[in-house]
Amino acid sequence: MRRLTAILLAVMMMTVLCTAATAEDTFTMAGFDGDNVGHDWKTNKFFERMREKTGIAFEFQQYTDYDVYAKAKDMLLSEGNMPDVLFKAELDAHETLKYYNEGKIIDLKPYIQEYAPNLYALLSANPEWEKAITLPDGAIAALPNLNQLQNNNAMWINTAWLKNLKLDMPQNAEQLTEVLRAFRDGDPNRNGKADEIPLTFIGMWDLRWLAHAYGIVSNDYYLTADENGNVSEVITTDEFRAFLEWLHLLWDERLIDHAGFSGNSSMRQITDTNQPMTYGVMLATTPLLVVPSASLDQYSMLEPLEYNGRRVYRDLLGEVVRGTFAVTSACKDPAKLVAWVDYLYTEEGSRLAQCGEEDTEYFWNENGQWEWMSDQATVANSVLPEATISEGGNAPGLTSAEFQLSYADEMTHTALEQLQTLGQYSVLPYPPVYPDEETTAKINAIQTKVADYAENTMACFVTGDIKLNDDTWNEFCEQVRANGIDELAQLFADLLK
Repeated sequence: MRRLTAILLAVMMMTVLCTAATAEDTFTMAGFDGDNVGHDWKTNKFFERMREKTGIAFEFQQYTDYDVYAKAKDMLLSEGNMPDVLFKAELDAHETLKYYNEGKIIDLKPYIQEYAPNLYALLSANPEWEKAITLPDGAIAALPNLNQLQNNNAMWINTAWLKNLKLDMPQNAEQLTEVLRAFRDGDPNRNGKADEIPLTFIGMWDLRWLAHAYGIVSNDYYLTADENGNVSEVITTDEFRAFLEWLHLLWDERLIDHAGFSGNSSMRQITDTNQPMTYGVMLATTPLLVVPSASLDQYSMLEPLEYNGRRVYRDLLGEVVRGTFAVTSACKDPAKLVAWVDYLYTEEGSRLAQCGEEDTEYFWNENGQWEWMSDQATVANSVLPEATISEGGNAPGLTSAEFQLSYADEMTHTALEQLQTLGQYSVLPYPPVYPDEETTAKINAIQTKVADYAENTMACFVTGDIKLNDDTWNEFCEQVRANGIDELAQLFADLLK
């Protein structure tokens, strides 16, 4: 991860806020905040505390169902029905460009230097962040969440099993295969049953994260871009064929979960803390999605496997989550809203969003680590839903690695350190861009054809329902090209010009 070098200008920020909001101003805010986190914007202490700091209040239109919000965006931004601001806006690249071109959301760049000095300092110190949120004409129509320690779909390995079987951490695909065989045959959970699942996954998307073991890192469109902007597809390469052959070997020897193509995350989840662990390696953003917290100490992140002397891994999101905050053309005073949100790009404002108020919801201990004031049950049931805002949707602001790593819980700290290590190997296969509506339509049409065929056929290669040989491989490559993979690569290449 890059070291944060910007000097955050909190004092200047408060001066701007006091100047901009000498009396209480009320704006309308709409956005998504759901996923069962229990936030109610009307009563959440975050907005009340921000009102006390800034003199800015809101009338809320909160959506707690993502699908409903996704369908409501056009209605929200229709003539005469606009809120002043979208918070946790969940605007994808296409929507950001579309709504900006339609004049429904405005360019915030003219306001940033004067009214958002903290964000301005961050973007100046990290020009790649600014580039990621800048439209082709130079405008910045939506502000980001800047997270220096993003979650990723990592490999988590059962180190208790490694210890029981006296195995070393695998370093490449061949060694991982041997470890999985030992997990299958060695009764590593010591319950006398052959119930171990050496590696669990959900669908072909999960399995593609293992392609790094053959030097392959690509985006969801099977594409990768080099440092010179050259874009190429990966799924007709010799390396990808070798990768699929390896996956078939793992399937054939029952080293990977035979329910992986038919199950879902909830079906594979172990919730009984008394139940023996049955998973050796899992693909997930955190082991907690699969196993109970009591078993968390059994799992450690498996660092990327080596291929030809190099370790590389896909960075899923990068440090910039775009489209989290936008001001509409209905707003009469955008400067005040830009000044309001700038506080979230300070360490203090970031903590307010994530943890609430210092010495009320959390405190700093004598070791320089922060802890919750309440027990974990109270934190989950009351503190997080009632006093914080960062979960349930992507909020604008800064999420620094330093603060995340300062959490006192040892297991969480260890997991975050491992994610930080993973970041040293992770690369974005393709940089953030803003395709226009016509290009987006072309991309989606081609991707539908390519993915529908490719994902199904790759799964059949893995399971052996289609035997992978020269004839079937050549047929696969020809059909992928016929469905437009090369045209897809060209569209993405043109976006980088």
